[in-house]
Amino acid sequence: MPFHEGSPVRVEATLDPSISRWLWLVKWLLAIPHYVVLFFLWVAFLVLSLVAFFAILITGRYPRALFEFNTGVLRWSWRVGYYSYSALGTDRYPPFTLADVPDYPAHFDVEYPDHLSRGLVLVKWWLLAIPQYLVVGVFVGGSGAAWQADRNGAAWGSEGLIGLLVLIAAVILLVTGRYPRQVFDFVLGLNRWVLRVVVYAALMTDQYPPFRLDMGGSEQDTASIAATPAPPVEGGPRGPVPDGGRSHWTAGRIVSLCIGSLLALTSVGVLAGAGAVTWLDHTQRDAAGFLTSASRSFTTSTYAMTSDRIDLGNSTVITPSSILGTVRIRATASTPGTPVFLAIAPQVAVNHYLNGVSHEVITTWSRGTTTYRHHYGTAPTAPPTSLSIWAVSASGTGTQTLTWKPTNGAWTVVVMRPDGNPGLSVSADAGATVPALGWIEVTLFIIGGLLLIGAVLLIAVPILRASRRPGPGTI
Repeated sequence: MPFHEGSPVRVEATLDPSISRWLWLVKWLLAIPHYVVLFFLWVAFLVLSLVAFFAILITGRYPRALFEFNTGVLRWSWRVGYYSYSALGTDRYPPFTLADVPDYPAHFDVEYPDHLSRGLVLVKWWLLAIPQYLVVGVFVGGSGAAWQADRNGAAWGSEGLIGLLVLIAAVILLVTGRYPRQVFDFVLGLNRWVLRVVVYAALMTDQYPPFRLDMGGSEQDTASIAATPAPPVEGGPRGPVPDGGRSHWTAGRIVSLCIGSLLALTSVGVLAGAGAVTWLDHTQRDAAGFLTSASRSFTTSTYAMTSDRIDLGNSTVITPSSILGTVRIRATASTPGTPVFLAIAPQVAVNHYLNGVSHEVITTWSRGTTTYRHHYGTAPTAPPTSLSIWAVSASGTGTQTLTWKPTNGAWTVVVMRPDGNPGLSVSADAGATVPALGWIEVTLFIIGGLLLIGAVLLIAVPILRASRRPGPGTI
């Protein structure tokens, strides 16, 4: 099977002469099993591409077992795309295999490189490929790169120029029963361009994709894969990958690799979370040990402002104070010398006190946005300082500070004038000591570390076995 002159990527397909007029309407449904499998395969593809990045950076070589697997994922994706909405070129259901299937009408292969530049690997997938990404973005839809044209790698032709041409071909097929040959040749050329860019972005070649539309289902004859025998071992001469890695990647190894890749991504997320918690715990506390929100301004022309319901549950095993520690709330009148009353009370008691009183409930006060829910009414029957409903309270001029050990139940924070008169503007913040952060960060580091160890084992073992000897089965 020949490579096009000057290109290490071979993309070929044969138009099925007996395509159904209507089957394309439901191929999205029929292809769902492939989409599910390809999701996991592409997770593994991305993880192995990262591994290959460091391997190339250190050794100048793309590990053959990884190359065979990633070639197989692209081959599988091309077959599914050819069956579905990247071409609609056949009604024959794609096989579930990484290997090349000689009698299937769609084929894909990449010539294994002798050597890859250690320096080029740092820039080719993002900086050098930007012009290609702009072009391919028109083909696949949007301005994204071919690398991200489809997260599943299966149907990048659903939007953009490829999608439009395939839709036109589908309508003509529905009406006439024939797939227009000129549209087919053009669609194949566009898909070939996309796949060449994906291969380049995936670090599988140093040869820059040509700005050339090679149309038609067959590559031009210049060299034959069969003419260059593949090496039997990793250290031998370079050449094309034999049979798409058929004898190396068994089903068990593929499953192990996919699970390991998912664990690797999960462990990265967990460890990143652990790092964020550690940063928060050790760098963002004030001198008193509180983690404090940014100060926000709150204004009302009514008699009071309250928080929305603060529900701290009713668990007897884990108390709110064991997680939050000590809570601190501070409020300062925007006009110097204006007295402020600040308090916390059970929600039921606050609702009873402010029933029929004109007041505002603060529903949102994050990300620079403050929203209120207005309650119409009259003045309160008594000033807040005369009541005994408050769990903690502070009153006076200047900054008023509450410190509170939270307990179970539903609570409300109230800000008013001490005399109960209307109109008040304050700047306020809230914080807590959160003693549980230490345990949280340790737990996250342990979980992330265990996931990472499991991921390394599940990824490394199948790669080593695929590199050293053929498996007993094939896929």
